[in-house]
Amino acid sequence: MRILVLNAGSSSLKFGVFDIAPGAGVAEARQVFKASFDRFAPDGCDFRSGIADPQTTRAAHTSLAEATEAVPAVLRQAGIDNIEAVGHRIAHGGARFKQAAELSAEVIDEIRALTPLAPMHNPANLQAVDVARSVWPYVPHWAVFDTSFHLENPARAITYAVPKAWRESGLRRFGFHGTSHKYVAHRAADELAQPLRDLRLVSLHLGNGASACAIAHGKSLDSSMGMTSLEGLVMGTRSGDVDPGLFGYLSRQMGLGVAEIEEALYRDSGLKGLTGSSDMRDVEARAAEGDADAQLAINIYAYRARKYIGAYAAAMGGLDVLVFTGGIGENSPSMRRRICDGLDFMGLRIDHDRNMAVTLQDRAALQIQAYGTRVNVLVTETAEQLMIAHEVANAISLPKPRHVSIPIAVSARHVHLSREAVDALFGPGYELTPDKPLRQKGHWVARERVTLHGPKGDIAHVAILGPLRPRTQIEISRTDSFKLGLDAPVRQSGALDGTPTIRLIGPAGHYDTDGLIIAARHIHMNRDDAREIGLSDGDTVDVTLDSSGRGLTFSHVLVRVADNAFTEMHIDTDEANAAGISGAVEGELSGEALLKHP
Repeated sequence: MRILVLNAGSSSLKFGVFDIAPGAGVAEARQVFKASFDRFAPDGCDFRSGIADPQTTRAAHTSLAEATEAVPAVLRQAGIDNIEAVGHRIAHGGARFKQAAELSAEVIDEIRALTPLAPMHNPANLQAVDVARSVWPYVPHWAVFDTSFHLENPARAITYAVPKAWRESGLRRFGFHGTSHKYVAHRAADELAQPLRDLRLVSLHLGNGASACAIAHGKSLDSSMGMTSLEGLVMGTRSGDVDPGLFGYLSRQMGLGVAEIEEALYRDSGLKGLTGSSDMRDVEARAAEGDADAQLAINIYAYRARKYIGAYAAAMGGLDVLVFTGGIGENSPSMRRRICDGLDFMGLRIDHDRNMAVTLQDRAALQIQAYGTRVNVLVTETAEQLMIAHEVANAISLPKPRHVSIPIAVSARHVHLSREAVDALFGPGYELTPDKPLRQKGHWVARERVTLHGPKGDIAHVAILGPLRPRTQIEISRTDSFKLGLDAPVRQSGALDGTPTIRLIGPAGHYDTDGLIIAARHIHMNRDDAREIGLSDGDTVDVTLDSSGRGLTFSHVLVRVADNAFTEMHIDTDEANAAGISGAVEGELSGEALLKHP
């Protein structure tokens, strides 16, 4: 499938053509053309084309519309034809668009309604969409949204502490650069030959727009940008984090209106506001010549990024990987060094020679951490256009959704004990008494019980599930965590590093251990059932309760395949209450992974 990707901004149009087979992975996509029109001015713009050895010339186009209309001629001259779909980067998709969407009139109207949330981006994106649909009227046009990757962020990360009426009107954090963060996370995992779901990663996209993203166990946990693309890191012309009280102050002291202040925060702040230039290359050159404003700007830029790394490491309970991408992240070894210096206490330190020798080509992801340090530090080119082509190809290739019923089981709080824990709680050599078998073959509920003791209170008579495990794991609900006074993270079973310590109390004594989690919803699936449905271990699906409960959909449910598993979905008591589940119920299973394997 041949896909044209358009990435339109107010002063540039980047575009590329990709050949990618439906259902293929990102690494299997082949880029066959790359070009851009940049810096529109009354006398024309810069035109840059080529993949391996790009060349820059001048073109006569003075606007985004003219440049978009010129793309077919550029492709014909390069011998590129047979475009089968056009993918568009859209900055803001609001709360609805969790994946690629075909650009119908209704979808375009919804995107246009989101313009107040992305005034610098969505209008330019839509202008390119309007022109492109007239230029290529007979091929499907698809939108891929910067915000989609972050829409599953937990409520604590997206909720502003403002009046309820404001929140009900739609005020919340969204996050941006999602396509970039998603790509570099997968690229880093590939380079390290580790499953992404086993990593805690911070992605720093440092360009004219800049953002940090915390990615835990394969999913975006938090992003520095918020409701709009103003929040977070210092950027080329955008301020990043500021006190919202400045609106009242500037109104009283300088007589400025809301629109004037907002315009200045978007277009006259950041590096430009500090130095007069929005280009980090200019700022670094001036700083080396002794310019005090430029020196301050560099220090602020690095300090803000370093703060976010530390904050996100704390939020994830540790850090395994730091990835630099974007124009500054890829090309400024001095900025990478400034950001990383002082993080030795986290096990993060970069090697001078490796940092200075970064040369990126052929989708390289280069490791620059000092040898023997715990945190891996990588530099890689972002590939937003590649990721857009991949998501469009997958969306087009999906067959009509099939639905498969699956039983849902509610899992109350329980513990899995190690040999050491049993000895401490019940006495050396004690053997638990199997009382009742579970549906999962070889698993059972013990007759014995334990008490969970936390700083706020206790929960008694907690069930023990057997057989014994190498490491103790305690699974509770979110409500239970408040009863105990502990902040338990949502984790897949076995992902226990960085989890809180809790005291277990038994008849023979107590046992202090980490391993306290809220178990992420998951499906145990027998290998034969998985083969028949078309799923593999590690796939994710959605499960909807249409005929029972409240019609709630559980998204991104992990499938765990085993030979002796009994196929059923497990949720905790809070999730069951939210869904209105009582008694035996079934859900309708669907989702990207299911649809890829008809």
